[in-house]
Amino acid sequence: MSKAKTGDRVKVHYTGRMENGTEFETSKETAPREFAIGSGFYFAGFEEAIIGLRIGDTKKVTLPPEKAYGPWFEELTVRVKKSDIPEDINPVVGEKFKVWRPDGNLMPLTITEITENIVTLDANHPLAGKTLIYDIELIDII
Repeated sequence: MSKAKTGDRVKVHYTGRMENGTEFETSKETAPREFAIGSGFYFAGFEEAIIGLRIGDTKKVTLPPEKAYGPWFEELTVRVKKSDIPEDINPVVGEKFKVWRPDGNLMPLTITEITENIVTLDANHPLAGKTLIYDIELIDII
């Protein structure tokens, strides 16, 4: 039986957890995820963890931020005056939305803090700066 290698198209099931055990994503309730190893479909640490597995193998891997969603950057947060937010919008911590960047692309933002006069918006990925733990099962090499 062959081992998964870069360039192989694979199907995997996985469950992702944060260090405190909180599950943030799983494929167990849906179809296995299919992608080519090395394609960049998933971040490098996840794809690298599959290399060397055989069909049916499972693996637990701990990924530091550099191998997952990257570091968290303070410069990707901005504080805006509450008075600058349109009156018909009631900001809520945890709310996600997208705004147009000057280059024409959409940028996802999350409201992370609200004080009496200031709303803090964060453009970092919600899992940036976090060490993540994945339980991976190789279902098939296509």
